[in-house]
Parts: sequence; structure tokens; C-alpha cells
Amino acid sequence: MKMRPTTNRSWPFSRLPHGIVTIAVVTGLVAGCASFQSGGEKTARQERTTVGAAYRPGDLKPALPVLTARSAPEDYLRYALLNSPTVEAAYYDWFATVEKITAAGTPPDPRLTFQMDIQRVVTSLMPGLMVDLPGPGKLTAAAESATAESRVAYYAFERAVLQAALALKRAAYGLTLLDRQVELNRQMLAVLADLEAVAEARNASGQATLQDVLRAQIEQERINSMIANLEDARAPLLAKFKAALGLAPDQPEPPVMAIPFPSTPLDLNGNQLLAEALARNPELQGMAAEIRLAESGIKLARLTAVPDFTAGLEADFKMNPLLLRPRADMTLPVWRDKIAADIAAAQATRHAATARLTAGQIALAVEFADLSYQVRESGRNLNLFQNTLLPKARQALEIARDAYRSGGVDFQTVQENQRMVLEFGLAAAAAREQHDRALAELSLIVLARPPPGAPLAK
Repeated sequence: MKMRPTTNRSWPFSRLPHGIVTIAVVTGLVAGCASFQSGGEKTARQERTTVGAAYRPGDLKPALPVLTARSAPEDYLRYALLNSPTVEAAYYDWFATVEKITAAGTPPDPRLTFQMDIQRVVTSLMPGLMVDLPGPGKLTAAAESATAESRVAYYAFERAVLQAALALKRAAYGLTLLDRQVELNRQMLAVLADLEAVAEARNASGQATLQDVLRAQIEQERINSMIANLEDARAPLLAKFKAALGLAPDQPEPPVMAIPFPSTPLDLNGNQLLAEALARNPELQGMAAEIRLAESGIKLARLTAVPDFTAGLEADFKMNPLLLRPRADMTLPVWRDKIAADIAAAQATRHAATARLTAGQIALAVEFADLSYQVRESGRNLNLFQNTLLPKARQALEIARDAYRSGGVDFQTVQENQRMVLEFGLAAAAAREQHDRALAELSLIVLARPPPGAPLAK
């Protein structure tokens, strides 16, 4: 029996038509291409890496501090910044714009084409590869525009971080003020209880009338009502405090801070603070980035007058020898009115962005002046009530109480001094809260001085 020779039924690569080999190689090379990173994209990605390592390492929320009533204020602040959904939303908005830089600067995907001519049989079989080539400078301009948009988004994230810190401080200062107001009113209740006892003793001995006892009781009822109103106001303040920590309504109530936030150290005597605010404020920085975004829009609009190109190659495998068919297309930007309208619209956008920046600078200067005045005014009031008026009012009350026991003054005089002590004490507490709040707002929102450990790029 005669053996048949062994044959290899696979098609050797060498027998492939050269056109298929060429197209396959070019397609493979194109498929493996990576986009070129501009300097702006590299900087944006480096900043995102820096912020992400502190804020969302591995794209996961880091371990939050365990809060107790005795936790340091810095722990509460870190918890708020890492847990705030507003900050998180701003972070991922910025994250998305950084990725868009790559997409904006990347050429369009190549296209595989296929064409056949059929009569009674297939007369031509032409696969091909086409590449769209945007006009010179268009990809660079698009990447620059996306980079500017990314800067706008970053400054929005920075504003969100600073506003989250301020929201927590405001809520904490409000709770501290409330506790102080309740404490002062309860101190007055103790004073009035003592006066009531003295009035009852004097009334029993015939040295005073029942009217003094009733006045002491009426004043105690009035203060009890004030305390009840203050305690009722605690619920909305606690809701604000919980919200500032980024906790949802269905989550457990957080422990209230026992250690209050200290006053923000800030020297208002220098003239450089306004210049610092104008240079650092993220809202103004975002407006300046919007101007750069508008300028890149003008550049893109002008480049619409530059034609785009398409180049490719088709191979007819039915022809022998192999037929290669190069192909090239070019757009014709002939609608000059449209190009002019695009440029005019982009220029108007830049003018609007420039005007917004100017308006923002003016508004910031006004806000700086207003908050600086609040800091100075509340500081003077705090010093006046706490260090001058309140000590004298307390001394006057003690003198009046002693005099009333001996019949030297009437009950109304004692009551007026008691009310004065309470009024000055409440005024001192309100002045301290206004002073601390204005300092925090001036430092965080106007001067944009981030708190320690804030997850920012700089």
C-alpha cells in the first residue's frame, strides 16, 4: 500500500497577500498606540495622584477617625473633610475632567473599510484602513482647553474643601455659644434662688413685702423659659453639626465636641492680607481658569478654518499582481460665516469671563473689608463686656445683694444688677462666637488658608 505524503493544511504566513500583511501590521501598531501627554496633562495627573493618595487612596475612602466627646477638634475636622459628600462629588468631578484631557488630545480611532465589486462573481475584494487626521494644532488646542477645564474643576474642589471646614466650625461655634448661654442662665437661676430665700426671710420678719418674693419667682420663671427655648434650639444646631460631618439622617448621632475649636490666629494689622486673598482665593483662581478656558475656545474656533484630512490604503486581493489603492480626503471649511460666528462667540465668552473675574475681585475686597470689620468690632465688644463691664456688673450685684440683706437697697435694685450681669455675660458670649466665626470665614473662604491635613494639591 502506497502512503500519501504528509501535508500541512495550514496556510503559511508567507503565502498571505502583501496587502493583508501590511494592513494587519499597521492595524496592530495603531491599536497599541498610546496618546502623547502634554505638560498640562502631566501636571494635572500628578496633582490628582497627590490628592488621591490622601483623600481616596486606591479610590477608597480612608479610615475615618473614631470620634468621642473628648476627640481633638482636628479629628472632627479630618472626619468632616474625608466624609463630606459635597467634597467627594467635587473631587470626582475634577477627576473626570483630568481624564478628559487625554480624550481631547487623542486622534480619532482608525477605521477598517471593506469593499467588494460583484458581477456574476466577486471581481474585487478590497479591505482597507483609514485614519482621520485633524488639522494641524487642533488636538493640541483641544487638550489645552480640557486642561483649562480641569483647572476650573480643581478650584471648585478646593472651594468645597474649605467650605466643608467652615461649615463644621460654624456648627461647632454655634453649639459652644448655646452651651454658654444655658450656663449663664442657670447661674442666674442660682442667684435668684438665693435672693428668693432672702426675700422670704425678710418678708417673714416684716422687713419686706411679698412683692419681693413674687418678683424673684417671676424672674426665675422667665429664665426657665429662656433655657427651655435654648435647649429647643439645640436640635437644629445638632442637625447642622451632623450634616457638616457628612452623616446621613439615618446614621447614628455623632458625639458632641467637648473640646471647642480654638480661635483662628490671624493678624489683621498688615496690608498684605488683601493681596494674599486676591492671589490665593480659589473662587478667583477658578474665574481666572475660566478665562484661560475661553482663550483656548478662541483658538479652537480659529482652527475650524483649518481643514481636516483622511488617509488610508485599500488592497484588492482579486487582482494579480496585488492592487494597492491609496486614498486621501480633505475637508473644505468654506462656511466662513460659521467660522466667524464661532470666533465671535468664543471672544464674547472670554469677555464675560474677564468681567466675572473683575466682579469677583471687587466682591472679595468688599467681603474682606466686611469680615475684617466684624473681627475688629467683635474683638472690641468681647474685650469690653468680658474684661470691663462684666466684672463691674458682678461686683455691683454682690454689693446690691449684701445691701438688700441689710435693708440698704430695695429688691428692684438687686434685680436690675442681676439682669445686667446676665445681659453682659450673654453679650460677651455672642461677641466671642461672632469673633471666632468671622476669623474662620476670613481665613478659610477669603484668604483660602487650608486647615492642617486638608487633602489639597498645595
